[in-house]
Amino acid sequence: QVQLVESGGGLVQTEGSLRLSCAASGRIPSSAAMGWFRQAPGWEREFVAAISWTGGSTWYADSVKGRFTVSKENAKNMLYLQMNSLKPEDTAVYYCVRKNNLALGPYDRDNTYDYWGRGTQVTVSS
Repeated sequence: QVQLVESGGGLVQTEGSLRLSCAASGRIPSSAAMGWFRQAPGWEREFVAAISWTGGSTWYADSVKGRFTVSKENAKNMLYLQMNSLKPEDTAVYYCVRKNNLALGPYDRDNTYDYWGRGTQVTVSS
């Protein structure tokens, strides 16, 4: 059974930093990709970042490039999102996601991901 459990969310001031973690259970295939989406109240869910499980290629939304870094620890089945220079518009619930085959569908489309965590709240105060 695949489970994704996020942690590390919280309240932070503008320009602050947070590091989100995602613990993944079960075997992760070498073809997989993992990543992060977010959703703010009243807004559609949006892509944040993704990483290939083998090789470590990364992709970012333009809104977070240069501020966020996605990384992984394969041996521990862990995914991370280091968020720096946070802005109030980064406030959202952040979801850890996994797709079993990176080649199937665009990395920034939520409907191409097979598994989702329950999310962790990130609130950036101005």
